[in-house]
Amino acid sequence: MELVFRKQIKRRWKAAAIYTTMAFVFAVAAYTFLGMKHDPLLVNLAERLLPASLEHPLGTDHLGRDVLTRLLLGTKLTVGYGLLSLLVAVIIGVPFGVISGFKGGLIDRIFMRIADAFLSFPDTIVAIVLSGLLGPGIENLLLAIVVVKWVNYARLVRSTVITERQKDYVTVAKINGVSSFRIMRKHLFPHLIGNVLVLASLDLGKIILLISSLSYIGLGAQPPAPEWGAMLNDARPYFQSNLFLMIYPGLAIGFVVLLSNLFGDYLRDKFDVKKEVES
Repeated sequence: MELVFRKQIKRRWKAAAIYTTMAFVFAVAAYTFLGMKHDPLLVNLAERLLPASLEHPLGTDHLGRDVLTRLLLGTKLTVGYGLLSLLVAVIIGVPFGVISGFKGGLIDRIFMRIADAFLSFPDTIVAIVLSGLLGPGIENLLLAIVVVKWVNYARLVRSTVITERQKDYVTVAKINGVSSFRIMRKHLFPHLIGNVLVLASLDLGKIILLISSLSYIGLGAQPPAPEWGAMLNDARPYFQSNLFLMIYPGLAIGFVVLLSNLFGDYLRDKFDVKKEVES
């Protein structure tokens, strides 16, 4: 009884923390777009490296641009593009996994060979190589992320479908003449939602780290884009004289990654998904 009570308190605490943080993020985003006073791309060398003030709450960077404005608008590039690449990976991977797991046979064998080829190397290494081959740019980076991430969702969905298709309710549906598409849509997809949502929420933090790290080394967003990893790279020469130029985007990255992990833990508890999903 006490253990159940502790689990409920822990789950409610996570939910409260997540919803409060999300409300804060939305409020900040609304303030950014409705009350923004500074142009994040406007260069003003007369105001370079200013300390925090009422006019510039987080100071200015080496080109005189308002750090707070660039940090807030960087959400669009870092988090927005992370969500976009994640959505595309899910849209590609889920149908492949459903078809491979439900049909089996030659289709499943071909898919498994493709998946094994993609999973032979770490995601980060493959993304770096693809980004280097395609050339610097956020579009090429997103394409590289989609290429390395869709396989994870396809394999997860495939394993779930293989487990579910062997159960009696699927067999009864086939005997009653229900079409394969209807079986997949009505009976299999509800079992996939929890697994996919948990993996996606946990994956978002990894993708944001990947976007930021590759932008930091010059393979992602290019100047003057206010992306958090690119902001870290711009602030690197001023590490000793103006440390906060690197601290602010670093804290933003860490905050969003922590939020995505908390949300993933909450969804895992809510849907009662096994921890193997994280692997």
